[in-house]
Amino acid sequence: MFLKKSSSKSTVKNIVTLDIYGDKNYTFKEDSFQPLNKLTYNTSNFITSYVSNKDLITTTVNVSRSIPDEDIADILDIKAYEELGLDQANSYIISSLEVENGGEERKFHLFVAEPEDLDSHFLEIKKQTKYVDLIIPAPLLYKPLYTKEILQDNNTHCFVYFTQYDASVTVYKDGQYLYSKSIEYSLEQIYDKYCELVGEKVSEEEFYSILESEGLKTTNNDYQQNLMKIFGEVFITINDIIIYTKRAFNLDTIDQMFIGSVRGPIIGLDDYSQNYLGLHSTDFNFNFNVNSEEWYTDQLQYLMLLASFEYMESEESFVNLTMYPRPPSFVNRASGQFIIMTFAAISLSLAYPLTHLVGSYINDAKIYALNIENSKLTKESTKYKTILANKKKEMKRLDLKIKKSTKIYSGKTKTLTAIYDKKINYKLKSGLFHTIAKELTQFDVHVDAISTDDDTLFISLVSVDDRKFTELIKYISDTHFKNIKEIDIKKIVKDPKSQYYKGLLKVVR
Repeated sequence: MFLKKSSSKSTVKNIVTLDIYGDKNYTFKEDSFQPLNKLTYNTSNFITSYVSNKDLITTTVNVSRSIPDEDIADILDIKAYEELGLDQANSYIISSLEVENGGEERKFHLFVAEPEDLDSHFLEIKKQTKYVDLIIPAPLLYKPLYTKEILQDNNTHCFVYFTQYDASVTVYKDGQYLYSKSIEYSLEQIYDKYCELVGEKVSEEEFYSILESEGLKTTNNDYQQNLMKIFGEVFITINDIIIYTKRAFNLDTIDQMFIGSVRGPIIGLDDYSQNYLGLHSTDFNFNFNVNSEEWYTDQLQYLMLLASFEYMESEESFVNLTMYPRPPSFVNRASGQFIIMTFAAISLSLAYPLTHLVGSYINDAKIYALNIENSKLTKESTKYKTILANKKKEMKRLDLKIKKSTKIYSGKTKTLTAIYDKKINYKLKSGLFHTIAKELTQFDVHVDAISTDDDTLFISLVSVDDRKFTELIKYISDTHFKNIKEIDIKKIVKDPKSQYYKGLLKVVR
């Protein structure tokens, strides 16, 4: 898998690649690389684009190794103005790439762009996205092919690529950028030249359809003849560039050519590279192992994607011409640092009074909370006090009722006990009288009169012998001591007329 997200940019979730010339954009998300219809501001997007050769000024300069690293940038700016004859009154975007070499001097590739050119392409985009993270010089787009080991870095390769508005020839040796140049044969220019040859304005749709599907081997004779003539001129121009590159950089040969276009491979170009250049060529169409819904995706879009991953891993790995970087994080901005410092100073000055103020607020909060709790408990206490008062009233009412019921119960108990006693234990007076009457006859004592008063029996006795009275009383006392409380005869008198003795016997039952 050539594409691997860098862990150093944890906030980046998607990569957006922009073709500012063809107005076609792509987004890479979750191992899928698909067209993007609308640009929006999203800080999780890493946005990448490129500047074509025709919008760049490039050169190579040498710098003494004795110059300190901190002065290199200034020296390169000076050399750019001198070597390229730049207008001293204007500002330019100048960036550099050092060439690895063991010579006495350090060698740098310089890439120069005019701010006005960049604004013309990117200002509208910036309005939508707010920033562009990486703008790569088009010649350096091929570098990831070597760092990702898609191509071996021990050969010399020539890349020819046709876009709608530019065409370029780029040479790499041993995995390092060597030279590049735009040629006046973009797809749009090829179409215009074709129309000039046929002498009329042909259908663009038909022209590009034949170029994409049949190329130079089309069965349409008119198209074939005219395209062969045009591409013959193209390869003559390419041959001139290769001859110059070999001479300027001491190259023995070009090991391989790669030819492609934004619309896909053009059939038949390998024959031209063999005939005009004596070089074998292959289609510039690599398998980048990325999910995509399209049958063909512009290879420069893939190269921008690869470059984005490398740049996120190491910002020094690529030349970046962007004038529209994303805003730094709040703590890294001057305004943010000023606000933080101001806030810190204010916080320190207010720390002591704030301590007491905060303590006061805490106490107020505690008091407020306790008051709320007290209010709840007071309500609950009042509730239970009311319940207890009602219960006491109920208890008092029930006590009175119980007392009344107890009194009634006690009276009824006594009544029932008395009734029971009378029914079970009470002996009739007549029974006692009958018994005593029988006993009177046993002792030869007669009754003259008898009367009762409640439980007291009065018997008037008559006998010929007063001793009979004594014997009778003793007998009754011994026999009926359980049933009588008292037995007594107060006096015994003798009737002088009849010679009988009389006495009044009192028996208390």
